[in-house]
Amino acid sequence: MRPPYPPPPERSAELRRRFAEEARSERPDLSLLCLLVGAEADGELDDAGMDAVQMELDSLAGQLPFRPGGPREWAVALRELLGERYGFRGSAADYQRLESSLLHEVLRRRRGLPILLSVVWMEVARRAGAPVYGVALPGHFVVGFGPAEDQVLADPFDGGRVLTGSDAELLVAGATGAGLQPSMLAPADPLDVVSRILNNVRAWAAARPERTDVALWAVELSLSLPSHPARLRFERARLLVQRGDFVDGAVELEQYAELISGVDEGAAERVRGEARAARAMLN
Repeated sequence: MRPPYPPPPERSAELRRRFAEEARSERPDLSLLCLLVGAEADGELDDAGMDAVQMELDSLAGQLPFRPGGPREWAVALRELLGERYGFRGSAADYQRLESSLLHEVLRRRRGLPILLSVVWMEVARRAGAPVYGVALPGHFVVGFGPAEDQVLADPFDGGRVLTGSDAELLVAGATGAGLQPSMLAPADPLDVVSRILNNVRAWAAARPERTDVALWAVELSLSLPSHPARLRFERARLLVQRGDFVDGAVELEQYAELISGVDEGAAERVRGEARAARAMLN
């Protein structure tokens, strides 16, 4: 198995308990949730390491100018600090690395996916008192500053470049072929951010059949979020079968078939067929 290596089962169980508890809290802490995802992926990230990441985010926030001005001035200050002075940005190669979805590794490497770089921007800016939030544009996550009528967008993947209205339209058109809708510019909920990060991890693992271990913990963390698609249960069942856990996989397939039978009996019967095939592998 290639690094990063997962933690032992006891540590994993504790991390998942903490993740579920934080996700269901009144005000989920985005940086903590991201670090718990990172610790599930990387057994070397212990509690002291997670504390060190939080302190580094605090330190970066302390280097921002005090109340630089309105939304544009905040965006420029973040670009100058994180993008220019510290060199945080992304590249096409970052999409091929699991580390690009792990907050502690993004801070160490100063490289990552758009959403993780945006988490760095948001957490540093938030600590400094900026009116900041994530903006989940289709296919490309950015950060926003200020209220809707005075919103300024910045692209951490491009070193924090401040975006014009046409820049945002081009990003959306490139991802979807459609136009930019006002609803796309709404602040992203922290749990939606975490869900999208886990989706990215699952997509990374799906392209690497030998990393079903990563796919499994990513789908299990997704299932512990308060709101998640029911189909994740089907995905988990299939992963269990792929990993040789035929009995538990078959049981979960049967449970999922029962769940969807009232909506699509044909699909439910196909899932039951997969369950029967999984049980047959025991013979």
